[in-house]
Amino acid sequence: MKIVVIGGTGLIGTKVAALLRGQGHDVVQASPATGVNTLTGEGLSAALAGAEAVVDLANSPSFEPAAVLSFFEQSTSNLIAAEKAAGVRHHVALSIVGIERSPENGYFPGKVIQESVVKKGGVPYTIIRSTQFMEFMGGIADSATAGQTVHASPGAFQPIAADDVAGFVAEAAVSAPINQTIEIAGPEKKPMSDFLAGYLAATHDARTVVADKNARYFGSLVDDQSLVPLGPAKLGKLTAKAWFMQRNQTAA
Repeated sequence: MKIVVIGGTGLIGTKVAALLRGQGHDVVQASPATGVNTLTGEGLSAALAGAEAVVDLANSPSFEPAAVLSFFEQSTSNLIAAEKAAGVRHHVALSIVGIERSPENGYFPGKVIQESVVKKGGVPYTIIRSTQFMEFMGGIADSATAGQTVHASPGAFQPIAADDVAGFVAEAAVSAPINQTIEIAGPEKKPMSDFLAGYLAATHDARTVVADKNARYFGSLVDDQSLVPLGPAKLGKLTAKAWFMQRNQTAA
C-alpha cells in the first residue's frame, strides 16, 4: 500500500514513516525538503500518484496568527484537491484536542480551518486530535519563564509521547476511513504545573515552577477542560516518568 506522509521529515512524520515501512508499506516522506510543497502545490501530483492514503502532518512555517490561518486553509485545500485528482481513498489529519475551546491561542484557529476543509473536501477522512506532545514541555517551560521562575497554569494537562502519537497515526493510515474525529492523549492527567516541575527535575534544570492560574499557554488561559479530552479518548502507554527515562537514556 502506498502511503504519502506530508510533513514526513518532522518529529511525528519520521516515526510514522518508520512504523509504516516496518509493516511493508511503500511510504513517501513528503516535505518542502524533498520537493513537495503543499502551500504552492509543487510536487504534489507526482508524490500522490498511485497513493491509497495520505497522512497530513504539515505545519505552518510561521506562528503569526494570520499566517497560520492562511497556511492551513491553502495547504489543506491544495492537498485535498490533489488527492481527489489522484484517487486517494483516505486522508488522515493530525489535529489538536480543544482547538475550539481556546480561541486566544494564535495557532488553534488555523487547525479549526484545517479540519473544516478536510470535512468538506470530499475525500474520506480520519481526523486525530492529540493533546500536547511530551517533547514540547521544554519549550512550554521556556515560554513561561521569567528569570528563574516558570509561571505555569494549574489547569489539567495530559501530554502524550511522540512515539505513542505516531503509533495511533500509523494505525489510522492503514485502517478504513471513519469520517469522524478521534482523540488521543497521554495516560496521566494532572496540572500542567506538575508536569513542568517534573520535567525540570528530570532534566536537572534549576528553575522553579509556580502554579499560577493567570499564566497563559501561548496566549490563552487554561482551565481543567481546555487542553484535555472531554469524552472518550485513546490513551498512550508512555507515562511521563517512562518518557523521562527514555529521553535521558537517548541523551546519554
